Amino acid sequence: MSSEPPPGSGQPPPEEDPFRKHPPHPPPGQGSGSPYDAPHGGAQPPPYQGGPLGGDPYGGGSFPRDPLAGMPPLADSGKRTLARIIDMILVGVVVWLLTWGFGVSEYDVAADDVDYASSIAQSAVAAVLYTAYDTFMIARTGQTLGKKWLKMRVANLDNGATPSAQTALVRSLVLWIPFAFCCACIWTAISGGVSYFDKPYKQGLHDKAAKTVVVGTG
Repeated sequence: MSSEPPPGSGQPPPEEDPFRKHPPHPPPGQGSGSPYDAPHGGAQPPPYQGGPLGGDPYGGGSFPRDPLAGMPPLADSGKRTLARIIDMILVGVVVWLLTWGFGVSEYDVAADDVDYASSIAQSAVAAVLYTAYDTFMIARTGQTLGKKWLKMRVANLDNGATPSAQTALVRSLVLWIPFAFCCACIWTAISGGVSYFDKPYKQGLHDKAAKTVVVGTG
């Protein structure tokens, strides 16, 4: 027997994202004049459909003028930076151990020269590990370890839900590919530093690409 609630029971499916925003309920006793009433007994329109409340900042017209309505406050940019540093250290240790163990460390200490083949190999390992870590953690709970410890999470801008694997991958690629292959900490500072000045959503460049925001959790 299925454990899912019957249609119309008002109970969310058990697998529903608990962070996903929900439209407000109409006041008790509100009749056919409620904006949430189905017109003429027809199907209920999507609560975030474009119209008087339209204004999708990305041009889709699929959610209200203020997408942050119903979400926790945006996370502090300083805490975001600290969380990113924590994640960089955690994954960086793994990258160093792997590249050292397989002999693809970037520098040849004896000759005091850069081994460019090893440098590319090390960059590839870093790109894969950082991207995989970020994508898996964000798609799973919206939190890397750094974000979890500092009480924040990544959310879709349009509905507050945990990003899908595809969205998390886009976000991670924009953040980590330039970091691994060319710009290192400079790119991380630029991409994340934009959030200090961006209004109204405090988005880094990777957030803009993925249409996500970072909000507090407590």
